[in-house]
Amino acid sequence: MAGQKVSKPTAAFFDLDKTIIATSSSMAFSRPFYDGGLVTRTHALRTAYAQFLFLVGGADERQTNRLRDSLSDLIKGWEVEKVKRIVAETIHDYIDPVVYEEALQLIRRHQANGRDVVVVSASASDIVEPIAELLGADAVVASQLGVKKGFYTGDITFYAYGEAKADAVRRLAEDKGYDLSRSYAYSDSITDAPLLNEVGYGFVINPDRALRRAAALHGWGALTFKKPVGLRTGPSARSTILTLLATAAVVTGVVLLVRAARSDDD
Repeated sequence: MAGQKVSKPTAAFFDLDKTIIATSSSMAFSRPFYDGGLVTRTHALRTAYAQFLFLVGGADERQTNRLRDSLSDLIKGWEVEKVKRIVAETIHDYIDPVVYEEALQLIRRHQANGRDVVVVSASASDIVEPIAELLGADAVVASQLGVKKGFYTGDITFYAYGEAKADAVRRLAEDKGYDLSRSYAYSDSITDAPLLNEVGYGFVINPDRALRRAAALHGWGALTFKKPVGLRTGPSARSTILTLLATAAVVTGVVLLVRAARSDDD
């Protein structure tokens, strides 16, 4: 009808780690990276503690930044195409089983209602983009790594974290014409407060007491995701998660023992 107002499109923005999947996306690929010769035992010891804190939910902003710096140092000199190949070859084994069923249902519901689905993550785009494609997402906001002559430089040219993540979402909304006031966002972390406040409908996932209080203060909804589900075939979700937890715990124990030994020697 002539003169009828056309509604702007809307989107649903999903954090990745511990929102769509039940673990850290970087940690999920630690085994294939190790098998591929990218990660040494020394490197694993150096980053395991920060990754373990993140996995069990105890990492604050300072520790998250430590994890960022550790991973930045870790990937320096890695061949970009080799990383992409390993991710592509192992994504069904290590990501399929740890996708939350509740997140997948929400993604499909938003798609059925005509909304674009956008995966937003502080993890590197070379990891996030294949996962987003696996889920059928329409767009990605992720950290960008410096590359020179086909190898990672160790620089993070854009860190999709906190306010910077919300800024990137605003720029994407301008490009795509999204009406953020009618859009949705989901995250398990208080560091995504700027993103959750940017949309009309923000939701926190599996909130602890502090995050639940923040949700009540800001008017966000609260959801519980419990059940990882395999998208296709592969190892069971329970087996995959227990393997990740056990690996992180064992390596963390080694780190603590090394620290104690050094203290005794001093």
